[in-house]
Amino acid sequence: MHQEYLVTLNVPPSLDESIVDCLLMLEAEHGFSSFTVNAHHHENKGLSLAEQVSGRQKRLRFQMYVNAEGLATLLTQLQEEFSGSGIQYWVLPVIEKGVI
Repeated sequence: MHQEYLVTLNVPPSLDESIVDCLLMLEAEHGFSSFTVNAHHHENKGLSLAEQVSGRQKRLRFQMYVNAEGLATLLTQLQEEFSGSGIQYWVLPVIEKGVI
C-alpha cells in the first residue's frame, strides 16, 4: 500500500512568500492549502507586547498531502532553507481521502 501523509506547517507571516515558493517547487502533484490561524503558546519569546497580552500570535498554516519520499524531501528542504525560523510542523498518516 502506498502511504500518504498530511503535513501541517505553522509559519510566521514574514515567511509567507518564501514558503509558498518552496512548496510550489516541491509539491506539484496534490497542491496545498494555506490559511491564517492564531497560535497559542506558553512561551513569550519573539511575541510583541500586544501578542503577549492577547495570548495569541498570527501564523499562516499550510497543509498538504505527500507520499513517504515526498515527506523526506519536504522536511529536508524546509530544514535547509528555514532552519531557526520557528516553523512548527506535524505529520499525520492519511487513513482515507477522496473527493465527494
